[in-house]
Amino acid sequence: MTEAMNTTATQVRARKKVSPKEWAIEYAVLILLAAVLIALAILSPSFFTFGNIVNVLNQNAPLVIIAAAGTFVIIAGNFDLSTGAIYSVGGVVSASIAVGTGNVLIALAAAPVIGLLLGLFNGFVITRLRVHSFLATLASSMIFKTIAVLITGGSLITVTTPGFTALGRNRVGGIFIAVFVMIIVVGILWFVLSRTIYGRHVYAVGGNSEAAELSGIHVTRTQITVFAISGLAAGAAAAIGVSRIASGQPLAGDGLELSAIAAVILGGTSIYGGVGAVWRSVAGVFLIALIGNGFDLLNLNPQLKDMVTGFIILAAVGLAAAGRTKR
Repeated sequence: MTEAMNTTATQVRARKKVSPKEWAIEYAVLILLAAVLIALAILSPSFFTFGNIVNVLNQNAPLVIIAAAGTFVIIAGNFDLSTGAIYSVGGVVSASIAVGTGNVLIALAAAPVIGLLLGLFNGFVITRLRVHSFLATLASSMIFKTIAVLITGGSLITVTTPGFTALGRNRVGGIFIAVFVMIIVVGILWFVLSRTIYGRHVYAVGGNSEAAELSGIHVTRTQITVFAISGLAAGAAAAIGVSRIASGQPLAGDGLELSAIAAVILGGTSIYGGVGAVWRSVAGVFLIALIGNGFDLLNLNPQLKDMVTGFIILAAVGLAAAGRTKR
């Protein structure tokens, strides 16, 4: 019996050994990120300055929050194409409340609350009506965008309420408050996904929903909550965004959902579900952000930026697919 247990333990350890090629695939996003960091440090003396680094972190704080939460959705085997529209609705509602009531706390808190409600709407539509998440959130994004336009009448809502811009513009120790918010949110999402039973349920549902159901996991509830988390994060990001620009814009979130999904996939989270991590998505966001920052610092043709980013994403998806096929 003991001999059999020792043999099994040896087999488990053998299976855990990772070849250099597999390691490179596993941490491809970090390797690329390190390569870009080194290249920019060599090519541009202004890259590794405090001001530039802080600006990169601040500019991408909303996208990092959305991508980190979107990781839950994709690991669970879904897509959320409505986060950009939720961002827009949250922003215009926040601006409208600030102008109407003058209460900054209520106005900014309204954005994540609205995001949570819209995320729950997505979750219920997908699970109760059994509509594929891609189509359901594509349709809901159209609905949400229309709501944002109707709230504003198609124009901007300019906010002059004192204190409204503190969240998006103020600094503590030279670092924007939004960056601290980003770090806190990412830390919470990382802990929930990697250190809780709920997080294990998300992985299980994305890996095999039928097996997860048979093992006692409430699949429907898990699916609804991942969209609720995604909506809540999009609303929180909207609070930062609307505070930064001091105006509610009905089209402010256009394209954010695609940027977030691209960052999540670039980070190595599998589009097939069941595999991924919050830190990967954060790394994906900053890899894309540094490419853009590099183009600006080096005065390169900005029209080539999207092409370069696209090739990198294709390469990342190809690596992920190769690793999945091998397993």
